[in-house]
Amino acid sequence: MPQDYQIGALWIGGTLSFLEQLCLISFLDAGHHVKLYTYGPVKHVPDGVEIADANRVLPTDGFIRHSRTGSPAPQADRFRYHLLAQHDHMIWADTDAYCVRPFKTANGHFHGWESPHHVNNGVLGLPRDSETLRELIAFTADEFAIPEWLPTAEQDQLRAARDSGNPIGVGDQQWGAWGPRALTHFLHKTGEIRHALPRAALYPIGFKERGSMVRPGANAERFITPETLSIHFYGRRMRARIAQGDGEPHPDSLIGRLLRKHSVVPSDAPLPKPSPKPVALTPEQRRGRGLVNLTDLADARGSDRGSSRHRFTELYQMLFLPLRQRKLKIALIGLDGGAAVDAPENWTDLAKQTLQMWLEYFPKAEITALDRPAPAPLPVRDKRVKYQQVTLENPDEIAAALDKNPDIVIDDATHVSHHQQNALRAIFPRLASGGLYIVEDLRTQPASLEKQGSVKTSAIFHGYLETGVFDLPDEGAKAELNNVRADISGCFIFQANFQKKRRDQILVLHKR
Repeated sequence: MPQDYQIGALWIGGTLSFLEQLCLISFLDAGHHVKLYTYGPVKHVPDGVEIADANRVLPTDGFIRHSRTGSPAPQADRFRYHLLAQHDHMIWADTDAYCVRPFKTANGHFHGWESPHHVNNGVLGLPRDSETLRELIAFTADEFAIPEWLPTAEQDQLRAARDSGNPIGVGDQQWGAWGPRALTHFLHKTGEIRHALPRAALYPIGFKERGSMVRPGANAERFITPETLSIHFYGRRMRARIAQGDGEPHPDSLIGRLLRKHSVVPSDAPLPKPSPKPVALTPEQRRGRGLVNLTDLADARGSDRGSSRHRFTELYQMLFLPLRQRKLKIALIGLDGGAAVDAPENWTDLAKQTLQMWLEYFPKAEITALDRPAPAPLPVRDKRVKYQQVTLENPDEIAAALDKNPDIVIDDATHVSHHQQNALRAIFPRLASGGLYIVEDLRTQPASLEKQGSVKTSAIFHGYLETGVFDLPDEGAKAELNNVRADISGCFIFQANFQKKRRDQILVLHKR
């Protein structure tokens, strides 16, 4: 027979907001006894909720946070496993889990699928004799444990770090290493995954649909079925979303209606006010990065390489500053690729500004500019500049247009995959020892010029970084690139704006 279960939750620091109040009260109104564990005083705890000392379950010795986000999730994950092991008839609930119907289980298991691939631990019941629970407690006892569900290559990296005396703890591992990933793995390992409830039971509104819970007229109720026992609010993200507005959910949204149902007044326990966003400086205000700084030069000329968009010049400043007073030979493949393809009427002015930027930054350099036939004459007359027109369709044509071996190559031509690769095949073998070869705009291929079935340059070099060899359908190109791979002493692919979450944007090669 199903047992009456009490609800256990944890709050680490700070004050409860109306969102946490709503969730805790929903369990009280469903008939559950609710015990909130804390490591210190907490304000705005709803009447009827029992407050308990979290130290009696898991002391704060060795308290662990996730280093990237600052979240105490690893501590909370370990806490819930110890809580379940110490209590009969206890179900864990995150403080962003809303109770739709009373939680009941005949065997102590109470967990559910959040996606086809993983079981979330935001709501969790496991009997005290559960093999999964034993595995979880043993695994989380070691901060530096290597997750056995990771791909072999990632496990090997963690072992190598450990064996070198620099083990990587859970705070620096992938998000959820002690949470849903661990729970799902051990449920599968023990066979207790068979007890997992369908997604509709505990996570009917998924992470991607979470915005529907605060939008008026979104009809978020459409996700809720007769199977639904709980709704997960995704608290950290939901609080941030609500705080971006006026600090309260719209009264006609799902959460707004639930607040009225349980008589929770948002103004009595408001969300913490977000820190004000800093006012962005103008390019002129950003000046002063040094006596001569390439980003300043780019910003002054309206170049998208500067701080207004791509920020390539910040990387270039680091690479080029020690070289700028040398008598270099520089090859510019394309003077402003995007404009040449998308806005040829602007190409002349943009190309002139780009060329003048490089001439000013490298006062002693000789520059060869290789570009497709220009949509208009290039109005630059400088004895240090040689302008050559090439179609970029043939590596031999490109090589013939270059009469000097360059020290630096920057490809900002059409951004077309096979053009980038043709230029690389033609010029990299002639690059001076210690030279730099750069390809911009790896992710911006114009549909009007891109050949169907072309392999992106970024994909080719990701494969090279993984295997050490080049692999592409064109056997001739493949052989040429593999013939020079021993000359590559460094290869880096940077994301747009140098942010990990953004797509690949720039390739930098260093020649030995």
